[in-house]
Amino acid sequence: MPEKPLLKSRPPEDGTLTFRQEVLPSDKGQIRTIVESTGFFSRIETDIAVELVEENLARGSADSGYYFLFAEENGEVVGYACFGPILGTQMSYDLYWIAVHPRFHRRGIGAELLARSEKLIFHQGGRRVYIDTSSRPQYEATRAFYRARGYREEAFLQDFYAAGDGKTIYTKAL
Repeated sequence: MPEKPLLKSRPPEDGTLTFRQEVLPSDKGQIRTIVESTGFFSRIETDIAVELVEENLARGSADSGYYFLFAEENGEVVGYACFGPILGTQMSYDLYWIAVHPRFHRRGIGAELLARSEKLIFHQGGRRVYIDTSSRPQYEATRAFYRARGYREEAFLQDFYAAGDGKTIYTKAL
C-alpha cells in the first residue's frame, strides 16, 4: 500500500514551486543531475544519493528509513532533501542530503526544503536533527546556511573524510 504524503503539494502553475514526498523512478536521474551539477560531490557520493532513492523505491519510506521531499518547478525537480530517523534513537533524525540545482540558487528553495523537512520530521516524532558536512573551504556557504537556520556546531572530527577534510556535525532541537 502506498504511503500517504504528509504535505500536500500546491497545484502546478507556470513558474510556481511545488513540493512532493512521493518518490518516482524518474527521481533517480534528476537527483543524479542535481548532485553532479553542484560540483561538490564525488562520483561515489553521487552514486550514494541515487542509491537512497532506489532503496526508497524498493522498500518505501518507513522500511528503508529514507524520506524525501522534492521541490519542483514546471515538473522538473530543482532541489530535494532526504532525511530519516537514526536507528537506535527515539527522537533523532539525520538530514542526509539537501541539494538545489545551481540554476535555482538564491531563490530560497534550500531554506524552504529545510523548513518543510523539519516540519515533517517533527510530525513523525523527531525532536532533534543532525547534519554532517565537510570542513573544506568550498563548504563554508553550506555551513553558514545551517547556522543561519538555527543549527549549531556540535562536533568536529578532524581528517574524517580525508587528510585536511574534517566532518562538522550540526544539530538543532525542533
